[in-house]
Amino acid sequence: MELISLKVKGISYSETQSGAYALILSEKDGNRKLPVIIGGFEAQSIAIAIEDEIKPSRPLTHDLFKNFANKFDIKIKKVIIHKLLDGVFYSSIICEKNKIEEVIDSRTSDAIALALRFNAPILTYNSILEKAGFTTSVSSNKNLKTPNKNWSKEFFSQNIDKNLIPKDLNKIKTSELKSFLNKMVSKENYEQAARLRDELLKRKSKK
Repeated sequence: MELISLKVKGISYSETQSGAYALILSEKDGNRKLPVIIGGFEAQSIAIAIEDEIKPSRPLTHDLFKNFANKFDIKIKKVIIHKLLDGVFYSSIICEKNKIEEVIDSRTSDAIALALRFNAPILTYNSILEKAGFTTSVSSNKNLKTPNKNWSKEFFSQNIDKNLIPKDLNKIKTSELKSFLNKMVSKENYEQAARLRDELLKRKSKK
């Protein structure tokens, strides 16, 4: 199966889950974006890995892992997001020591935090992007804004409106969910878009 290279596009605050964030991944040679809901600690760790000017006084868990791996000559070759099940992304970390590769199961947020620290490629299958990715064509709005290049700095001070869509999606018609999805993508609100996407995929799987 075809693997697609991804890059971290940004992080947005969750409007529906306390302490949750939407990590936005985009394909390097295309316009599809893949939102992944992650925890607050992982969001901070990813932002710190990208922003050179922000350094913690003591190593974070992912920094400790990197220091440990370097000490024992273990390299992370790549990270693969290989499965999406019930709204949860599953990832593998491909490691190498003495020219022997090992595959380690990992949460996607941890895998990406480590990939950034090791300058390792982040990959996913085209089938996952086709299933869960968003493109500008999803929305009727042709003037989508490009995320600010300084998003990692703004991450630490950004505020975002709450309750744009209802918390309980079960009572919303499928047609309305699709309409909400278009609106959220047009606003580049990928955290809410991911919620709607997952609900639509769940309904589709039950048919």
